[in-house]
Amino acid sequence: MNPLGPGDPLRLGPYRLVGVLGAGGMGKVYFGHDNQGRAAAVKVLLPQLSNDGHMVQRFLREAEAARSVTGRGVARVLAAQTEGGRLWIASEFLAGPTLEQAVDAYGPLPDEALRALAASLADTLGTIHAIGLIHRDLKPANIVLTSSGPRVIDFGIARPEHGLTLTTTGQAPVTPGYGAPEQVLGQRVGPPADVFSLGAVLAYAASGVRTYSGGHVAAVQYEVVHGEPNLSRVPEPLRVLIGPCLAKDPAFRPSPDQIRTAFAPPRRAERIWQQGALAADIQHRETGARQWSTMPGTVVAQPQGRRRFLTGLAAGVAVLGAGGGTAAWLLSREQAEGATAGNGTKTAPAGTRLWGPLAVADPFSPPAVAIDGVLVFGAKDGGLVAYGANDSKQKWQTSNVTASLELVVMPSGLIAAGDGSGTVHAISPATGKERWAAGMEAAMLLAANDDALFAVTHDGAIRALDTKTRKTLWTAKSVFGTGYAAASKDHLVLQSDSGAITALDTRTGDTLWTRPKGNSFGSIPVIHEDLVIVGGGSLIAIRLADGKDAWAVAPEAGRDWGSPTVDGDRVYVAAWQTLNCRRLSDGGKVWATDIKSVPLPSLRPQLLGDHVCDVSGKDPKSFDAVALHKDTGKQAWTHAQHSAKSLKLTSDGKRLFLLQNETVTAVSGGVV
Repeated sequence: MNPLGPGDPLRLGPYRLVGVLGAGGMGKVYFGHDNQGRAAAVKVLLPQLSNDGHMVQRFLREAEAARSVTGRGVARVLAAQTEGGRLWIASEFLAGPTLEQAVDAYGPLPDEALRALAASLADTLGTIHAIGLIHRDLKPANIVLTSSGPRVIDFGIARPEHGLTLTTTGQAPVTPGYGAPEQVLGQRVGPPADVFSLGAVLAYAASGVRTYSGGHVAAVQYEVVHGEPNLSRVPEPLRVLIGPCLAKDPAFRPSPDQIRTAFAPPRRAERIWQQGALAADIQHRETGARQWSTMPGTVVAQPQGRRRFLTGLAAGVAVLGAGGGTAAWLLSREQAEGATAGNGTKTAPAGTRLWGPLAVADPFSPPAVAIDGVLVFGAKDGGLVAYGANDSKQKWQTSNVTASLELVVMPSGLIAAGDGSGTVHAISPATGKERWAAGMEAAMLLAANDDALFAVTHDGAIRALDTKTRKTLWTAKSVFGTGYAAASKDHLVLQSDSGAITALDTRTGDTLWTRPKGNSFGSIPVIHEDLVIVGGGSLIAIRLADGKDAWAVAPEAGRDWGSPTVDGDRVYVAAWQTLNCRRLSDGGKVWATDIKSVPLPSLRPQLLGDHVCDVSGKDPKSFDAVALHKDTGKQAWTHAQHSAKSLKLTSDGKRLFLLQNETVTAVSGGVV
């Protein structure tokens, strides 16, 4: 997912929108959720097309078609607005990989899985055809694999059986290689057209290659109409079943019922979606969606931060009472058990609450910043607020900046924060006083070194601000978009949300090296001496000098790497549902401990004395803080939160601070 942009709506009907799933020439698809935390994919017609009668009618047809199709094989339509205002359709959000992604990652499906896929899709097509519709764009990218089986999405060009194509001469009616010959030729189509598409889909799933190929679209379409399907890589028992689906003449293609019978999967073949590497990937995505898919109690109206949907989304219903009386009672109880005294010479047992929960935080705040004895984070009613790390007293609050542009601690000890206009403000963490401000057109703050502050501008460039003169040092054009960064004296390392990695010269903005193929998705880089360590699809240590791998740890099935933390000669990083310790020298495994929580790329493990802390999901009803011994990975303690809202951790080396929805809590690290 990508963040909401300046022109994106925050709410449509009952759905609060929190991220962009995709966009095309017709509209955008957003990730959203209603007041009960039920996730939805919300497709919206682009505003500039609202006066285009053809596109409006196409969108309305899609809404009508999608709403009329029911059954377990499709993404259910939950709601729609087809009159007045912005037109939108909300459907069930499916968190699994598409068939295209699954085959690309894990290779062709084995026989049993292919048969289960064929039977399920044939059954779904039968349901669609029974109400007089034709999907018309069945392809691997429009099939999502979930733990309950394959689901068909996108009824963008679905039409009644008597309908002609929606295209004009020269336009491809469907994805080349998956549309039937009659569709390619612009002829009237019926249910057999979907059967042809199903045959092409099954051939791809069984072999990993497209049945029809060519150097350009016209060549592929020519092969569909005049050539023969390439089934050479399809296993023989499946080839004889798939071949008839690809007959040129629609009359010779089998019906969905015949396909379902012919492929007849063995008993319990549906368990393929709950076992093995593919199932682990599906579970990974579904767990992540649950972790991100409910609404915090209050949303502060302020500019959208890039990571709001990654770090501020919650999953579940808050059950913590966080009023002043509750907080005072909890603080008194912990002090009675030996909590830290005001002079800091005593400490509570590790893992016990020092103070909180206080209902004072912006639910969408990035993780708090702990510096100079104060904790700084987004305030519930806007701006920034600081509380004493030790005594929980409010120290200051300012409303002229927002945490949604990210908070960067500069080497000078000042906190850089932005406002809605793009101006950057340098704030003293001790007093909240502004030391200086500079116009930077900043849409997102990235990182800082001794000389400069780095940001993404509103027009997508990377800009460096000289923090001594407060003048622009350089501006570099970039395809970075959004993502994460780390800065050293000489290198600004960017890892985009798509995983592409680039190093810029901090003095000039020149590109030193780039890895455009990236690493599947973004993470927060960490620079250590002559290396930068990044997560994503693989855990990689890259030499700053030339951008080449010093070492890399490949991903296991469905087990991508989160953002790393380096401590001495060790790298601590979450992967899938484990917290890992790796050697900095070669990436070798030291230990891995199951914590049952999917890592978010915007968060990383926190160091607390002899322990490393992260979020645990072992309680299915709560996200809790867990501390593991650095050397052994054995669990030292868990601090139960009793809430399924997403949890963001920050450590000052002595205490662990927990932001969860609107609440902030301090937990003892057992360190004097």
